[in-house]
Amino acid sequence: MTLAVEQLVITQGDFRLEADFTLAEGARAGVIGPSGGGKSTLLSVIAGFFAPRSGRVLWHGADITALPPADRPLSILFQDNNLFPHLTAAQNVGLGLRPDLRLSRAQKAQVGRALERVGLDGFGDRRPAALSGGQQGRVALARVLLRGRPLLLLDEPFAALGPALRAGMLELVREIVAEAGLTLMMVSHDPRDLQALDGVAILVAEGRAHAPVATEALLADPPPALRAYLG
Repeated sequence: MTLAVEQLVITQGDFRLEADFTLAEGARAGVIGPSGGGKSTLLSVIAGFFAPRSGRVLWHGADITALPPADRPLSILFQDNNLFPHLTAAQNVGLGLRPDLRLSRAQKAQVGRALERVGLDGFGDRRPAALSGGQQGRVALARVLLRGRPLLLLDEPFAALGPALRAGMLELVREIVAEAGLTLMMVSHDPRDLQALDGVAILVAEGRAHAPVATEALLADPPPALRAYLG
């Protein structure tokens, strides 16, 4: 197994979430459940932005629970795509290689290839404000490609997109994950997103993040908490 969450307990005020599961290498896992259940919090703990009360996060058997986010083998995307508005698309992507953006000629060529891979060849000089929401998401994915981290965490980065753009971004994510051999966890409120991933699902509800199960099996016979949420 690639990722293991062992006897994790997360508390924040009156909030409490327990998690104990493993995720296989190369898995595509959708994370779904009622609002406020702890989906984003779970990703934040795995990413290192929030410390658990107890338990461990393991990567290939190594304990990474105490590592700062920058030292973890992962990239994370949020709804705003983590783009800097004053930088061009190429510069935003280049941050995946060097935070100081002092890129060699070879590294600049890598940036160009990454932008081309996500369908943005020729868009490198544009700033985020001059890009559509879907294009901004593609810039963020290009940076993920260059970072080369094996675990990708997505916290509803395409929630603001319309249905067609959203479907296109999910297909691109599937392609990139498969090509690069990444392990994926993606938070979504929409079961159709999980179906598009065609992988496994992690239900976060009633204080627990449940072990991954086949997405179609979960949606075909949802437990009461998920049934009530889906309506």
